[in-house]
Amino acid sequence: MSTLISDHQFILISSSPDDSEEPLEVSIVMPCLNEAETIEACIGKARQWLIKNRVAGEIIVADNGSTDDSQNIADAAGARVVNVVQKGYGSALMGGINAARGKYIVMGDADDSYSFAHLDSFIEKLREGFDLVMGNRFNGGIQPGAMKALHKYLGNPVLTGIGRLLFKSPCGDFHCGLRAFSKAAVTKLDLRTTGMEFASEMVVKSTLHKLRIAEVPTILFRDGRSRPAHLRSWRDGWRHLRFLLLYSPRWLFLYPGALLMLIGFLAALWLLPGARTLGSITFDIGTLLYAASAIVIGFQAVNFSVFTKIFAISEGLLPSDKRLERLFKYVTLETGLGVGAVLLLLGFGMSVYAVRSWGAHSFGGLEPTRIFRIVIPSVTSLMLGFEVVLSSFFLSVLGMKRR
Repeated sequence: MSTLISDHQFILISSSPDDSEEPLEVSIVMPCLNEAETIEACIGKARQWLIKNRVAGEIIVADNGSTDDSQNIADAAGARVVNVVQKGYGSALMGGINAARGKYIVMGDADDSYSFAHLDSFIEKLREGFDLVMGNRFNGGIQPGAMKALHKYLGNPVLTGIGRLLFKSPCGDFHCGLRAFSKAAVTKLDLRTTGMEFASEMVVKSTLHKLRIAEVPTILFRDGRSRPAHLRSWRDGWRHLRFLLLYSPRWLFLYPGALLMLIGFLAALWLLPGARTLGSITFDIGTLLYAASAIVIGFQAVNFSVFTKIFAISEGLLPSDKRLERLFKYVTLETGLGVGAVLLLLGFGMSVYAVRSWGAHSFGGLEPTRIFRIVIPSVTSLMLGFEVVLSSFFLSVLGMKRR
């Protein structure tokens, strides 16, 4: 049944997706899990905003398995209730987004912590051509008691700062629960996370896919629930951080690996001629061995960054990277095999020299500090050679899938 909420025939809230063929401009989507105390107030504010601004729209409550009276209250208030079986904040939102008929979607929590009566600035930005409009609670204001001190001064600023650093995102509040976006643009992002990290995924993918992003000040109010929030600070904070790291192979693997290789290489060059003393501390073959290990481990981390990036692109998790495509015009299987062969020959040659030095002493005991300055570089070169050869074959397989 469709309920007209004004004398203006183009303003509509629909409780059934097939009630009207008339196109809708805005769908207001509220994820819901046992929000009987606040859902009616949220729907009422959203409905009044639609009436006041004469917007053709609908209100969708994406229910994620409420066991209280949330669904009945939402239905009676004029919203369209969509049952989402798969658990999780992200699952509920995607269920509501997929069911929405509006050109634009406004998503907001159903706990009455955001005012659906003030959506004008969000829709104005969308009408200007922006694809994603984020609310910013730190610019709009956080009412007393609306956000835990841990979230206000540590969780949100730190995670937002990491997101801005890793992805060069313009967003100053990654986790604001009130945001609006073009359904067509966000649907193309193929959002996949099912939990609270869905909020970060939307921002990260929008940034990586170069969508037009804007921010508007948003006030965060103290929610109207008597029960504890669904958010679990440390668990959900870790899930957000884990997501940010996994979506940035450069910062997770490439930069640390390259730095480790550089440190190991410089330390090895410094120690190859002989022991070095700084103050009262002497660095010798033990430190040289650790330096060689740093080179190998760093190289493996760099490899992982490339493997992860190519796999993520091939699976649609990350957009294509033109720099990587240009690189693979020059870095081919044959190139890798050539570099690997050079490293293997170098390692083999140094190993032969080490054996001859041993033979010159009738294969008896040798001075460790002398012989290990040959053995450690030769073993390192052999290991890197095999790594390069094997990695080249694996990258070739990933490249075939990518093409």
